[in-house]
Amino acid sequence: MKKIFLGNEAIAQGAVDAGLSGIYAYPGTPSTEITEYIQKTPEAKSGEIKSSWAVNEKVAYEEALGMSFVGKRAMTAMKHVGLNVAADPFVNSAISGVNGGLVLVVADDPSQHSSQNEQDSRYYGKFAMVPVLEPSNQQEAYDMMAYAFDLSEKFRLPVMVRSVTRLSHSRSIVQTKDTKRPQNPLQPPEDSKRFVLVPSYARKQYAKLIEKQKLLEEESETSGWNSFIEGTDRSLGIVVSGIAYNYLMENFQDKPLPYDTVKINQYPLPRKMLRKLFERNEKILIIEEGYPFIEEMLGDYLGFSDKVMGKLTGHLPRTGELNPNAVAAALGLEEPTNYEIPRFVAPRPPQLCPGCGHIDMYNEIKSLLDEIGDNHVFSDIGCYSLGVMEPFDAIDTIIDMGASIPMAKGAADAGWKPSIAVIGDSTFTHSGMTGLLGAVWDKSPITVIIADNSAVAMTGGQPSLALGRLYEIAKGLGVEEEHIKVVIPLKKYFDKNVEILKKEIAYQGPSVIIYQRPCVTMSKEMKELAKKFNTLEPSYD
Repeated sequence: MKKIFLGNEAIAQGAVDAGLSGIYAYPGTPSTEITEYIQKTPEAKSGEIKSSWAVNEKVAYEEALGMSFVGKRAMTAMKHVGLNVAADPFVNSAISGVNGGLVLVVADDPSQHSSQNEQDSRYYGKFAMVPVLEPSNQQEAYDMMAYAFDLSEKFRLPVMVRSVTRLSHSRSIVQTKDTKRPQNPLQPPEDSKRFVLVPSYARKQYAKLIEKQKLLEEESETSGWNSFIEGTDRSLGIVVSGIAYNYLMENFQDKPLPYDTVKINQYPLPRKMLRKLFERNEKILIIEEGYPFIEEMLGDYLGFSDKVMGKLTGHLPRTGELNPNAVAAALGLEEPTNYEIPRFVAPRPPQLCPGCGHIDMYNEIKSLLDEIGDNHVFSDIGCYSLGVMEPFDAIDTIIDMGASIPMAKGAADAGWKPSIAVIGDSTFTHSGMTGLLGAVWDKSPITVIIADNSAVAMTGGQPSLALGRLYEIAKGLGVEEEHIKVVIPLKKYFDKNVEILKKEIAYQGPSVIIYQRPCVTMSKEMKELAKKFNTLEPSYD
């Protein structure tokens, strides 16, 4: 059957057709649609496939690993910076190995469309010494999922599938299978001790992982996902990976590709193919989306560093996404015309939605800035990050998920007063709770503002696992009840909210102010859910 799929949807359907039993994820652009698609399938709605949002990426990976432990095929999906959060279980699961197939899908974000950095997840795969698959198009993304699960079970290792924004969010026709593979039966591992990573067991498992590396390289040579394309011009050979293959071929739509080319879709790199390419050609151009991952390895890997061209040599740009024009320039082809954006299409910076509660929250914070001064507001990742923009200009730091509270604590511990942290409800449960626990233990004088819009709003309005629980969580972490306040960010409460802000900022210990108002873009069902759970009265006299 032929269907039009986003790259993310192709990955999701490929997993379903490959006998998936469960997916666990935390929303993060550009990966979110993978889980959302599976949630809408008949298999997920009937409970045949477990499809669940986790509190963060580390938890999501561990939940998937638990499902794999009992023999089922499981998947976890996240954006590239989410893998930083999940790195601990990911790397260690390569040591323990897996039981049922376990696939980690990571969506990287070259050009930083919605991210803090452009990091390349292939380095994590190499670091963990596990197979990495990198599709070039939607059809490969679909087909790779069945292979990824088979590969995982063949080598008893987690397998990473790396996508990028351009593949995740573009559409193409995909030929799907007529039949779906049945799910694995429940079957815990016979050798469960390998999952017990005390040093005496872990050393043995690490040795086994090292032994598998040669086999993984042989798999890359013979699986069919890597290929050697013969050319006639020996002046140049090309190594191209993933979606960059499309940028190359768009320059040869009406003529044959004249150069020997090794197309990379699977790692470890196929050493034999690459050696043949290097020996047959005078120069080698490496075309890859993301960091110069292959280029860095090939300089030393095969001892031909003087032949290699790519991002490190300036032949291709180091930052942002690749495109056919950049590839054409690197090949010395006549570069296609660049069209300027018409003047009437003015670039517009992102902004908070009209009616958003964060607007009122920031207006209240901003009213105090003249009094408290600059560099006192530590913020976090979410819609409220837009508080850095005009007309608010109200926040001073955005580093990573959960950093606001520990950074405010560190500044306060150094004597910087006041220290204010602004964090969203979902980000708070993702990785803010531990920072607050530390502040409570040290009695650090910080004011934590939780921007509670009852959803993971920035990524599409998924339900927040903190819904209706923030007050009790703060209390359970040790914040004194008299310093946990609930306010409603509306203009009519402006004076009362500012009064509470001033009082808690003056308090010489940790306090929490919950700014509670559901996201204005919520569905009717989500608004009803928020109304059901958000039952606390505001802290007004």
